[in-house]
Amino acid sequence: MAGTIAAELRGLGGAGAELHAVGSRSRAAAAAFAQRFGIGRTHGSYADLARDDEVDVVYIATPPALHAENALACIARGKGVLCEKPFALNAHEASEMVRAARTQRVFLMEAMWTRFLPAIAAVRSLVADGTLGRLRLVVGGGGFVPVFDAKSPLFDPRLGGGVLLDAGVYLVSLASMLLGAPSGVLAQGELGPSGVDEQETILLRGADGAQAALYVSLQARRPPDLEILGSAGRLHVAAPVFRPTRLTLTLSEAAPVVSEHPVAGSGYAAQLVEVTRALQQGRLESPVMPLNETLSILRTMDLVRACLGLRYPQD
Repeated sequence: MAGTIAAELRGLGGAGAELHAVGSRSRAAAAAFAQRFGIGRTHGSYADLARDDEVDVVYIATPPALHAENALACIARGKGVLCEKPFALNAHEASEMVRAARTQRVFLMEAMWTRFLPAIAAVRSLVADGTLGRLRLVVGGGGFVPVFDAKSPLFDPRLGGGVLLDAGVYLVSLASMLLGAPSGVLAQGELGPSGVDEQETILLRGADGAQAALYVSLQARRPPDLEILGSAGRLHVAAPVFRPTRLTLTLSEAAPVVSEHPVAGSGYAAQLVEVTRALQQGRLESPVMPLNETLSILRTMDLVRACLGLRYPQD
């Protein structure tokens, strides 16, 4: 992720952002990354990067278990933060991050890049203008089967591994965007030999009775997509739901209407433009991915984990 974001930053050109410094766990690792992307300043620790007075905003791409620690160090030094999803391990950590940013009056945002893509902007527009009528049901999910690697953060509960924080967060975030904070959360799932969650189904109840049925798996393969059902029609968000480019709208008995929403490059640049504009305008958060909603999403995922009996060592 760090490499992808660095490449996107280099390609933004006149957007007003400069890729200025990199911090890693060792100076050698930082130097190798800097050489790869033409970065002028290197730091052999995350703390040293946080102390760099020439840095305005930091993108955090460490494992989830380090997000809060790294973000809080940057915020304490007056730096804005774009923190990779999942924003934190749990709602408690997320609350500390948000409280610190608001106290220091610095920018903070979860790097939920999907929110900023053209197709998802079109989804929000269709829902807002009432095209689908009253939303009643959101159904979506998918699965992939990674090769097991005991050294991978994906399979390490100490680092926040598991399918919920890696992939399920996209689905929970989209359900939140569409239905708001749930009034009820149910989930079932399976923990793998390493102690991380490898599969789950999630049922969310919206405040007005709308429901979301979500699923995610490391044990089976299916392209991740999403369907939004309303009283006036339905909208299919084609896979991959985290980077969709095609929507299919079906109203009543009419023929389906397909619309294409191309994504430039990897798709990660849109969130970087949002951060840059926010800093230029003096905004402390983004209305597209507001901090209160990020907190609500973490609370929902905490409830999902409680249903599964899944606890991280830091909980």
